[in-house]
Amino acid sequence: EAAAAAAASAGFRLTAVRREPAVRLQHGASGLEPLAWSEDHRVSVSTARSIAVLEQLSDVHSGGQDMVIHRTAVPAPAAACMLKVGPKKEVAECKEKFASSVDPTVSQSFMLDRVFNPEGKSLPPMRGFKYSSWSPLGCDANGRCLLAALTMDNRLSIHANLNRLQWVQLVDLTELYGERLLEASFRLCKGDAPCGELGDFPEFQRRHSMQAPVRMEWSGICTTQQVKHNNECRDVGSVLLAVLFENGNIAVWQFQLPFLGKESITSCNTIESGIGSPSVLSWWEYEHNNRKMSGLIVGSAYGPVKIIPVNLKAVKGYFTLRQPVVLWQEMDQLPVHSIKCIPLYHPYQKCSCSLVVAARGPYVFWCLLLISKAGLNVHNSHVTGLHSLPIVSMTADKQNGTVYTCSSDGKVRQLIPIFTDVALKFEHQLIKLSEVFGCVRTHGIAVSPCGAYLAVITTEGMANGLHPVNKNYQVQFVTLKTFEEAAAQLLESSVQNLFRQVDLTDLVRWKILKDKHIPQFLQEALDKKIESCGSTYFWRFKLFLLRILYQSMQKAPSEVTWKPSHEDAKILISDSPGMGSTEDDQEEGTSKQASRQSLGDTGKGVDIDDTAEDSLHQSSDTGGREPMVEKLLEIQAQIEAVEMHLTREHMKRVLGEVYLHTWITENTSIPTRGVCDFLMSDDAYDDRTARVLIGHILKKMNKQTFPEHCSLCKEILPFTDRKQAVCSNGHIWLRCFLTYQSCQSLVYRRCLLHDSIARHPTPEDPEWIKRLLQGPCTFCDSPVF
Repeated sequence: EAAAAAAASAGFRLTAVRREPAVRLQHGASGLEPLAWSEDHRVSVSTARSIAVLEQLSDVHSGGQDMVIHRTAVPAPAAACMLKVGPKKEVAECKEKFASSVDPTVSQSFMLDRVFNPEGKSLPPMRGFKYSSWSPLGCDANGRCLLAALTMDNRLSIHANLNRLQWVQLVDLTELYGERLLEASFRLCKGDAPCGELGDFPEFQRRHSMQAPVRMEWSGICTTQQVKHNNECRDVGSVLLAVLFENGNIAVWQFQLPFLGKESITSCNTIESGIGSPSVLSWWEYEHNNRKMSGLIVGSAYGPVKIIPVNLKAVKGYFTLRQPVVLWQEMDQLPVHSIKCIPLYHPYQKCSCSLVVAARGPYVFWCLLLISKAGLNVHNSHVTGLHSLPIVSMTADKQNGTVYTCSSDGKVRQLIPIFTDVALKFEHQLIKLSEVFGCVRTHGIAVSPCGAYLAVITTEGMANGLHPVNKNYQVQFVTLKTFEEAAAQLLESSVQNLFRQVDLTDLVRWKILKDKHIPQFLQEALDKKIESCGSTYFWRFKLFLLRILYQSMQKAPSEVTWKPSHEDAKILISDSPGMGSTEDDQEEGTSKQASRQSLGDTGKGVDIDDTAEDSLHQSSDTGGREPMVEKLLEIQAQIEAVEMHLTREHMKRVLGEVYLHTWITENTSIPTRGVCDFLMSDDAYDDRTARVLIGHILKKMNKQTFPEHCSLCKEILPFTDRKQAVCSNGHIWLRCFLTYQSCQSLVYRRCLLHDSIARHPTPEDPEWIKRLLQGPCTFCDSPVF
């Protein structure tokens, strides 16, 4: 067994490879769980001055092998957050009274509690972030994730990144909740006894503790019913945010999607958990026989863990528990640091189940919940012997149930659940980060959505028995899967969306850029998938592979492309009588030919670097480069063929929407006739579905064309290109790739990888056109904004 465990551990270490680059943080990490990885592949890092956001991109336009990361930040508010406990004048008088009290239990408790004194006075200010939490995908205006941020001075706010670079605060929930409590005289129910005077120190403490957040977590997206003016009901997406307070109360905010701000708040209900000194919170969502149940898992600093029922009003398909379920009741003084809930399928019981894991000191508490005919079955235990120090961070891969824990000494444990006849057991393997990064201390970990990468916050460890003088906080990345595993997961994916699997595609990208070819097994498996089902997802995957292969064969520029040239005049290369056989001479000859051609066309000088770049595509008489040029041209032709196939498939979808939503002959503002003619312009394209659809549409149009007109000269814009429209006077307009309309405005949208152009929806657009404009990029699945 020991030999088998050692072999398994050695096999796992082969996949734990360092991935460049390491991202250095400007400020030290703060909070209990400083790292979080969103479903749209953004890593948030809570620091002492801001939340650093690192967005992972699978860039198809770059040939560099390093991971491509787009970095932004959410700054901490400059002003301290003052909780609303009463009128400002009365609060100031009470603070002065408590600070000068002769009773040391009052004066010292007041002066040392930073909830009462967030500004600090003689103490350092409470800046920085305590915790951050990502919403599910599809919650903001662009269909991406929202970020809930909790500062050290108890300000809870929700932020969105709407324009790539800047984060915007949408709402301050601490302020809104304080106003609600003030209006209700700090009573949760009207039947509660009237509260005491603010001048009483226990009442002063109570009012603060009932609105000082400890943790917050998002639920999954659920569907609610909204009644329209004509009494019809329509389904509206909504999401819940649960906020745990110091006194054990839980506020459940319900937001309508997409969340735009204060006007999107539907309701706020407060639940009393009855748990003293609460420390952590997590949603419990369980599905059994198409019936969904939900609740909130709350952990205490004293040790107990239990599930609190949550009554979801007007939410379709959700049921709630009748009473709380105690998962662990011992007051063993082992604080619950982190809780994760993982949905799984029990292979022996043949039903879905829910695995709850919680970090308690150096141990991992687990609880398996499953519903049978006898009711709710609860199996729980602890996993010991993992770490010699307390667990500082825990994360989970929800796709396969794998749990990762880490302690501050740089040791990470991977826990793999294995089902038994009744419950389950864990197999755990050790990952020594010292073998990957050197001697380091770890402060937090997070696993990517598809389990391909592990992000780690590290600082320097001890050197020669001495602690480092300065701490440099870095976010570093470790691979958890091999290229073969990532490729297999992409081929068998049920998501069928490249953007939601960026961590897997990045591993594939890295492999192709290193080897400069697509592995044969992947190419053959992908061709079989395309032949068998023909899903556009596999065509997009093929396009991604071809683009990366094309970039891997490009010659890296000898100079930095953004660096300006300091030459006063450009150089002309004249003809020379002979050409040598060396590589330098071949490049020189190529440059001469390109310069002659450019000189004949423009009459201007051509830069040497430009001619060398152009020669890669134009020259065919350079012996050493001829095979490479032919290979690049072949790949380019394949890329264009795949792009054309994806374009035609999307054109068929657009025409289908036009046919379904136009009862009579009308101008839909979509160039229907042009799209039809473009589809049928290629004689080699023989698609019976497209021909039948176009026949029905042309019959409905009744020989009318409804052409587009140039807004500058009113000339007709012919549909001759899928990317742009050019009128007879030479005015060029880019085409929207979602509706194929010309974007005749100063502003438009682009997909995340700058692959395509899309126009903004207008108020006069019908609903079906607005739905088309909400779609992702047809080439890379990226969101458009």
